[in-house]
Amino acid sequence: MSNEQPSRGQHSALPFIIGNLIVIAALCGIALTLLQLHNGSWWIGHPPAYRWAIAITGLSIYLFASIVLFRRSRRQHDSGQGSHRAILVIWASQHGYARELAGHTTKMLQEAGKPVHALPLDQVTVKVLSKASHALFITSTTGQGAPPDHAVQFVQKIMQYPVSLKNLHYAVLALGNREYGNFCAFGHYVDSWLRQCNAQILFDLIEVDDIDNDAIRHWQYKVSHFAGIIDQPDWTPAVYQDWQLVERHELNPGSAGNPVFHIALRPASGSMPTWQAGDIVEISPRNSPQAVQTFLDASRLDGNQNIEIGGRTVTLSQALACSHLPESETAVETDAQTLAKSLHALPHREYSIASLPEENALWLLVRRMTYPDGRPGLGSGWLCDFAPIGSSLALRLCSNVIPALPSSDHPLILIGNGTGIASLRAHIRARINSGARRNWLLFGERNADRDFFYRDEIHTWQQQGWLERVDLAFSRDDSKEPYVQDKLRAASDTLKTWLSENAFIYVCGSLEGMAPGVDSVLDEVLGKSNKEKLLAEGRYHRDVY
Repeated sequence: MSNEQPSRGQHSALPFIIGNLIVIAALCGIALTLLQLHNGSWWIGHPPAYRWAIAITGLSIYLFASIVLFRRSRRQHDSGQGSHRAILVIWASQHGYARELAGHTTKMLQEAGKPVHALPLDQVTVKVLSKASHALFITSTTGQGAPPDHAVQFVQKIMQYPVSLKNLHYAVLALGNREYGNFCAFGHYVDSWLRQCNAQILFDLIEVDDIDNDAIRHWQYKVSHFAGIIDQPDWTPAVYQDWQLVERHELNPGSAGNPVFHIALRPASGSMPTWQAGDIVEISPRNSPQAVQTFLDASRLDGNQNIEIGGRTVTLSQALACSHLPESETAVETDAQTLAKSLHALPHREYSIASLPEENALWLLVRRMTYPDGRPGLGSGWLCDFAPIGSSLALRLCSNVIPALPSSDHPLILIGNGTGIASLRAHIRARINSGARRNWLLFGERNADRDFFYRDEIHTWQQQGWLERVDLAFSRDDSKEPYVQDKLRAASDTLKTWLSENAFIYVCGSLEGMAPGVDSVLDEVLGKSNKEKLLAEGRYHRDVY
């Protein structure tokens, strides 16, 4: 069993009130006992006025101090349990790995200036969860699907019944080992219970098989994205391959939204590797050559000087290109090798793959994002603006944490918006390859004439019968049903029919607005219990960002 002790906040205030009343009663009893020892008359003389003043002043000071101490203790208690403004990082660990990952998550949030409070699951109460707005759960599974020892009390006393957590937004990282039965069972149990409590999911549960750095890096990326954290270094460095940028062009000139680019990549050497629909890539971005040169000029350093970094010999310019640029003032009169030792690598960026290997290129659909000051985003700026055509990019293929989609004998409902169409396109191509025609696409963007990505292909697939139904929502063109969730609601009868025929649902796109909107429509049309059944059966998947 864990040697962690429950915090004082786990207990109600009632025992402390009762204890104080017992002490007061005991003091009164002692006073009455001592009164019996007094045989004579009480002194009836009145004390001088100044002594009354002293007594009243002393009593007032005592009462004031008591109130201050009480209020301070309540504030400390509330702070110790995590305020509603703090992001809770809650861990359940048997051998320490979940606790270690909770530490990494907490540190990342703290370094980004986010209010955060980490605590083990055995110190969590319903009151703590009901007051919180965001909670990140990192859970281990032991044996054949059991919770860690210190989490048993939480399971027995709290998780046996659903409670109202409608204001809580959460995510779960589930640790396990596929060599044992009931892989990641406790993480799934926590996720299911939170759903039953009407908590709002930030992004779908992420499973970790043993120590799977890919899944852990995906967790870091998802947490960073939801928290609005920019440019935090990766916890675990990755090994990238060289790919060549062979094509780039803007797809939506004149759009009301940010520019979106078609990006085509091929391996710098060797044959085309394999991947599946739904897989993603990690891109290791670079600072623009202009930014690197500006830093070198300001710090008066020679970018062509060779340095040692990570066991490799590279030029200072090469090292700066893939690192956070320090303040130039701090680098003045610093030699290149000393500066290199202080550099921190840029974090990776993730993108859905829009193509399949037989198309002889890896396609991405990238929206150029910008910082508040107007500078292009780190990853999208590199891909859309700074990387020259024909240049080498650092890339790695990653299997998505989303389970494989159904075989061709199951209907498939594909729902997405914006650049989420990239993953949907790959799935449609895979379905066409397998001969599956029962495909229903719901896609939304701003304007049909500028933001309808893959328009010609989608029309062709629909005419050829590969897309049985297509519903399009363009918010700037249609005031009645502007979003994909509105189109889904309007087609509720068709939705029920497809699901009665064992259809799967796959959602890809925006975490804000679209994904929760679709989830709400499913609750409304199917009922929450039926939606939960789809989740349990693996027929409802979300890949949102």
